[in-house]
Amino acid sequence: MLAKIHKTELEAEVWDCLDRVNDPELDEPITDMGFVERIEVDQASGQVEVDFRLPTYWCSPNFAFLMGFDVRIAVNRLPWVKDTRVTLNDHCFADRVNEGVNGSRKFADVFAEYCDGGNLDRVRLTFQEKAFIRRQETVLLGLEARGFTGDDIVGMTLETLDLVAFQGQEEARQKPRYREILLARGLAAQPGDLAFVTWEGAPLTTHGLRDYLARLRGVRINMEFNGALCRGLQSTRYKEVEIGADGPTLVDFIHNRVPPRDPTQTEPRATP
Repeated sequence: MLAKIHKTELEAEVWDCLDRVNDPELDEPITDMGFVERIEVDQASGQVEVDFRLPTYWCSPNFAFLMGFDVRIAVNRLPWVKDTRVTLNDHCFADRVNEGVNGSRKFADVFAEYCDGGNLDRVRLTFQEKAFIRRQETVLLGLEARGFTGDDIVGMTLETLDLVAFQGQEEARQKPRYREILLARGLAAQPGDLAFVTWEGAPLTTHGLRDYLARLRGVRINMEFNGALCRGLQSTRYKEVEIGADGPTLVDFIHNRVPPRDPTQTEPRATP
């Protein structure tokens, strides 16, 4: 059955799967961030290889570990995949991360001298809370822009939220993502449950909504700043851009899109 499926279709399935793996700090898909370098599928064996990289050589190993594990778990869920090998490239702890992720070893075992016996569950939970906050704020502001009052919002049920159609691209993108984490956290389950509560499960109040939104805004701004920084570091480090067939233009140089020439390589002299 597997052999009859074109290889590119299987690779597309893996890419779609990785769209749902997020950078834990930024709450953005690793595919959108440009972290995924290579996907290779062996149709006969059902083996998948995924190479990824991070914006800097010294990015926190716990982020790398989380992403590597999430990649492996996500791809292994595909019914035709027998096993997935994940490789982190260009990182100071790449060997350790790869050993742990592919050997299913715990972070505390691989990095025992750095984490003092701690594990990544607490780190993961912290970033899940930030993701919840960022997604929730976007939806709340979208509802206010649609004319919903504070009373409408704090009393809104999951069923009512499902009926709201957002016109803005970001609100439309974050609504299902917010709903997903709301249900995964166990903060809502039934259509009649409140759609908006705190991370701890406390209901929102009309008189406290403005202060609550101000706190959410602070978290979101910090995440967006980190995201912009990561993208900038990534583009500076790898300098990967598409240059036209006729070569770089003046605009490409102005926007720093052209990698600097390797000083160790010289251009061949023109034959007189």
